[in-house]
This record gives sequence, C-alpha cells and structure tokens, in this order.
Amino acid sequence: MSKSFKVGRFAVAAIAGALALSACGGDSSTGDASASPSGVPSVAVDDALAAQVPESIKSTGTLLFGTDASYAPNQFFAEDGSTIIGMDIDLGNAIAAKLGLTGKWENATFDSLIVGVQNGKFNSSMSSFTINAEREQQVNMISYFNAGTAWAVPTGNPSGISVEDPCGKTVAVQKATVQVDDIEAKNEECKSAGKPEISIQQYGLQSEATTAVVSGKADAMLADSPVVAYAIQQSGKLEQLGDIYDSAPYGIVVPKEETEFATAIQGAVDALIEDGTYGAILDQWGVANGAVTSAEVNPAS
Repeated sequence: MSKSFKVGRFAVAAIAGALALSACGGDSSTGDASASPSGVPSVAVDDALAAQVPESIKSTGTLLFGTDASYAPNQFFAEDGSTIIGMDIDLGNAIAAKLGLTGKWENATFDSLIVGVQNGKFNSSMSSFTINAEREQQVNMISYFNAGTAWAVPTGNPSGISVEDPCGKTVAVQKATVQVDDIEAKNEECKSAGKPEISIQQYGLQSEATTAVVSGKADAMLADSPVVAYAIQQSGKLEQLGDIYDSAPYGIVVPKEETEFATAIQGAVDALIEDGTYGAILDQWGVANGAVTSAEVNPAS
C-alpha cells in the first residue's frame, strides 16, 4: 500500500530543508509552544485528566518533551533553524493543553530520548517511537498513530536495488530505529545465502540518511512511511521502492513508574480524537491515513 502526504504550511523547501535539519539537528534547542496548536481549534482543559498529572509537572505549568527534530514531517526544525514543528509537536502541544499545561520541546539525539525520560531530563518524549515489547519494558508507551516501514531510492533506481534483495548494496538508516534491526536481519539473510553483504550506513539523524541517498552516497534508505513519503515529496529526487510493511503504532513515552500519568495522556489523546482536534492536526500535516480510533497504554504487552 502507499500513502499520499500533502505539504504542511510549515514545510521546508526541497532538499535544502533536509540539509538544514542535518545542520541543526545535533544541537540542544528548546522551544516553547502555545497551548493551542497551529491551524486547529483551541483545546479545552479536562480537569479530571489534569488532576492525574504528577504534582512535580503540574507545579511547573509545562510539559517538557524530548524529541529528535530530524524526522519531518513528524518533528523537525522550521526554516529559522530553532523552532521545532511537525505533527508530533502539534499533537503534543494539544495533549499538554488538554492537561492544563503548555508544551515545551527540547531537541536531543534519538537514542538518548528514552534514557532522558527515565532519568527525569524530560517529562515525556514524542519522537515517532514504534511501540514494541522491548521498549515497553523500559517505559510506558501510549499509542497515538500508525506507521509502517518504507524504502526510498533515487528516481529511476539507478543501482537496481530491491527490498527483497538488497545484498551488495549500500543502504542508509537512522541509528537506534526499528529499521536498523530490519536491515541487519536482511544482511544476515544475504550472508546465509552466500551473497555479498549490505553496506549499512547508520546516521544519527534521519535527515543525514536522506541526504546520503539524494547525493548518491547510498543506494537506498528505509524509514517510517510518513517520513519517506515526505522526503520523496520535498526532495523531488527520490521515489518509493516496494510497498509499506510492518505497520505498527507510535507511542508517547513516559516513565515506567508513572502509570497514572500514562493513563492521563491516554485520556487526553482519546479526548482530542473525540473533539476533532486530533483529526485536524493530522489533516494539517497530510498524514490522516495513520489515524487511530483510540489510544492504548502499552499495547504490545
């Protein structure tokens, strides 16, 4: 299957946007956000859900999210190089507003985000985390969106790579993602079959992986389906290879011991679905095909 994604009104321009993300993504930037996400109705506080927020968070008036702002259209830097925007950002701000808080965002590397929630650096994290049992052993995860894995190649697929047989090719992927496990498993299949190994290029930022393919440094990349679709649209130099597969929910991350807080966030997502805010945000970013009808806490367990 395939998905169509329109350009959000904040979209960066072509591949220059990806290069800008690569330049900025490693910095630690913090951005405040208004209680009402851009382009959608204002969000009413749910007092019952707000009462479930830990006092240590409630007293600050803010909900601090960690995110890896290199994953457009889900979370990325705007053209000013410092404001973090995207689908996850608007949804997170709406969740915060539903809980009587203001969303605040700090950029960090993807592989540091769960640890950042565990050690209290962040109250929560929204960064397109695919929910799986391994992650649920470390933190609570609240589902809010569905995405699969997709591949992209330069237009025309000049290296002739295929998803089924990438042996001997160079493939780019972001570190610490489920796609790393995917491509490493395919590499084991290549070795078992006596075929040339895959040259796996792992990058700290998804934007760097995208740039590697656009520039010809890699033959292909794999990433979450909305990210691949957006990269194809923005670059004008890529095309999807094969079909989307392994669809799974994204999860909002909160500490393992904060079960009541996880339930509050679950309730906030469900309330946003019911009042139409959730759908308006997904429509704004052109990702409505990934909508869920309700949120769950730790659905992989």
